[in-house]
Amino acid sequence: MPTASRSIEIAAPIETVFAFFTDPSKDPTWRAGVKEMQAQGAPAVGTTVHQVIAGPGGRSIDADIRVTEYAAPRRYAFATIAGPVRPVGSYSFEETERGTRVTFALSVELGGLKKLFMSGPVQKSMDGEMAALDKAKALLEA
Repeated sequence: MPTASRSIEIAAPIETVFAFFTDPSKDPTWRAGVKEMQAQGAPAVGTTVHQVIAGPGGRSIDADIRVTEYAAPRRYAFATIAGPVRPVGSYSFEETERGTRVTFALSVELGGLKKLFMSGPVQKSMDGEMAALDKAKALLEA
């Protein structure tokens, strides 16, 4: 099962950091594979977020998510509801002396042929999402 998790400390108040990570319009600024992302309502449990990501060969793939947890300013979680791979993910936020610690986690269960052929590329994509936290940090600290 591909999984990834990373924590990073950002020199910004928890409310600011939470607002950034839970605003879908910000994702294309720090996540390289996101072509478009737009919430279909106010941020809350059950809200659907339309997401289009770059797939193999640059083709567009719908990868909509549904918010499964929204506890400002401490936790935000989602489940992917469209696309060939449907990971679940969460962000946890904790105040620190220098700002906010963000912990981002992703996982997906793959079965059958998907497990055989997609585990490596999916893991690589998840690792890329974790690395992108550095760009989010730079944007928030600018």
